[in-house]
Amino acid sequence: MRKVVVTGMGIISPIGNSVEDFCASLKAGKSGIGPITSFDITDFDVTIAGEVRNFDPSLWMEKKDARKMSRFTQFAVAATAQALTQAGLMGEPDSEGKRLVKSVAERTAVVLGNGIGGFEIVTESFRKLFDSGPRRMLPLTVPLMISNEAAGNISMLFGTKGPAYTQVTACAAGTDALGQSLDMIRSGRCDVAIAGGTEATIVPFAVGGFQMLKALSTKRCNEPEKASRPFDADRDGFVIGEGAGVLILESEDHAKGRGAKILAEFAGYGASADAYHITAPDPEGNGYGNAARIALADAGMKPEEIQYFNAHGTSTEINDPVETRMIKRVFGDHARKMKISSTKSMHGHCIAATGGIEAIVCVLAIRDGFFPPTINLDNPDPECDLDYVPNKAEYGEINAAASGNLGFGGHNGIAIFRRYV
Repeated sequence: MRKVVVTGMGIISPIGNSVEDFCASLKAGKSGIGPITSFDITDFDVTIAGEVRNFDPSLWMEKKDARKMSRFTQFAVAATAQALTQAGLMGEPDSEGKRLVKSVAERTAVVLGNGIGGFEIVTESFRKLFDSGPRRMLPLTVPLMISNEAAGNISMLFGTKGPAYTQVTACAAGTDALGQSLDMIRSGRCDVAIAGGTEATIVPFAVGGFQMLKALSTKRCNEPEKASRPFDADRDGFVIGEGAGVLILESEDHAKGRGAKILAEFAGYGASADAYHITAPDPEGNGYGNAARIALADAGMKPEEIQYFNAHGTSTEINDPVETRMIKRVFGDHARKMKISSTKSMHGHCIAATGGIEAIVCVLAIRDGFFPPTINLDNPDPECDLDYVPNKAEYGEINAAASGNLGFGGHNGIAIFRRYV
């Protein structure tokens, strides 16, 4: 079976618009949660989010191209440009300004996770439709709103001609996109994959919808940096975020053949469905646990070989104890020795982008030998009694790290990364 490795990473997030800025924020325990600035929050109970700030798409793409993209696609293209550059696969612009990848186009895939597409376009076009009729709708409404727009634009801008897919498994979509890419490279259907997740949901329609589900934090809107508090007894819901996390995955032979610097091995992946409830996870975490066992078996690893687990850790009443129970069941005695944290305490819950962003957290943790903190963990929930690296980063050698994500609909995904040797 072909070994799959990571050679590049790119990120747009509430705590940094480059991998190194993002990493520095993780180490410092910096919160990216603040008041919503992108729309009028007067009628909303939820007034805070993890917004991407100081984002200039022209740093990574032509302005004429950016104007034809939704925000979630701009995030994905920017993260892809960063990742291709780090991997040494970014080509020179052609006569049309496209940055064609330095790899066989037909052997390069794009697989991205996305949850709800271009919601700002949906919102604007509905407003125009209801206020003025269909002739006033945005001409590009359909191509700008659909979830596969990001993968399609990446393929066109960077000249990839392998499969271009979009995973839509809610908050597990980014992890599932990585897993699909892993399988494609192992099977020989491609040599390189641009993989991860992207989301831009901080718009009235999405925030209002999550607010009506009673899923979002409202208790600490006056101190937003303290609102996301996974595993804390005083948590009251997740804080919505946005961004993109993209990794360049390659077969080991392909990466070594071109002299690429290998950042980590993508060792294993597992997925499952709860078959339980449309929004709530299985109370015992059985489906999630199955995904973890599958990932460990796929990697050929024992539970005690994982030093760090990046938890889904949404800061919701239901999720955090479920995840704790799953970890105890799957990892046994090792659960109390393993370091666990939720970086959503800093960047918020970025929905489908979560899997890509938190996979990058795992690779950085292995690279730099640090355990990112769970900030705001001041009063631990008695049901959440594992080592969640409270409030301050810790340091130590990490040979293997796992990232777990759950999505509405009962979707579960686990990705395992280990030090490349």
